[in-house]
Amino acid sequence: MPTLYVVATPIGNLSDMTPRAVETLRRCAFVAAEDTRVTQKLLTHFRIETRLVSNHQHNEQRRAGELVARMLEEGCDAALVTDAGTPCISDPGYALVREAAQAGVEVLAVPGPTAMACALSVSGFDAREFAFYGFLPRQAGELREKLAAIAHSGVPIAVVHESPHRVADLLRAVCSELPGCAVCACCDLTKLHEKTLRGPAPDVLAAIEQNPKAEKGEYCLVLDLHAVSLPEPPPAVQASLEARLFERLLQGEDLRGAGAALQAQGERRNDVYRAAMRVKDFLQAYGE
Repeated sequence: MPTLYVVATPIGNLSDMTPRAVETLRRCAFVAAEDTRVTQKLLTHFRIETRLVSNHQHNEQRRAGELVARMLEEGCDAALVTDAGTPCISDPGYALVREAAQAGVEVLAVPGPTAMACALSVSGFDAREFAFYGFLPRQAGELREKLAAIAHSGVPIAVVHESPHRVADLLRAVCSELPGCAVCACCDLTKLHEKTLRGPAPDVLAAIEQNPKAEKGEYCLVLDLHAVSLPEPPPAVQASLEARLFERLLQGEDLRGAGAALQAQGERRNDVYRAAMRVKDFLQAYGE
């Protein structure tokens, strides 16, 4: 039975390529790559001559079945890579992995670099429990809603990716929506000009705004929510049974039907009956 190897590749420093990863890519029949041009440079550097086929976000749903069929027909092993880091983590590849597993093909990981783990490890935050969100929404309203959901999730550490052109906007939203949040912002991890900023979100934002080279390099941010202070939500206002009965009457229901509807929603029969009598008395008095 053939095997699909999910191979992690360097996120910047080529010295992070493991000997096992090199050997795996060298002996597979083909390598499914996010961008064949990017992966070709990697293969050339390590003198790997394995054939490349494309497997990116725009074709992986269609391509997955074709690649797995080829593995089964030829009885050959294959490797899955993305441009940098570990496939399937905020990168393409899950469709091929899913298709292979469903077809009975063994899927094995060849572990290596991932920006998420690198950023967590240098953050200095208590990351025993965390959640990874990848790229957050771009629209301001959707971003605020997502940050609120993250804050109320109960998970104290959140890891996100962001492009250099939007990282300042993201941090402004964090300052506004997550007061008290601490941030570890990592840029160009493992590369020559790697930079990590740590501190309260407003301080990290100020440092990025003052850096003329901030719009270069991809960012991975770790958000520490332990000290975030959110306002208590206002207590829910429960309308009285009488008000709910009146509302249904205004919608065209009769009093009997309105009462039955409230009972169907879980209200106690006796409570609904007493409320209906009060509504009936009011209507009679008003009619007089």
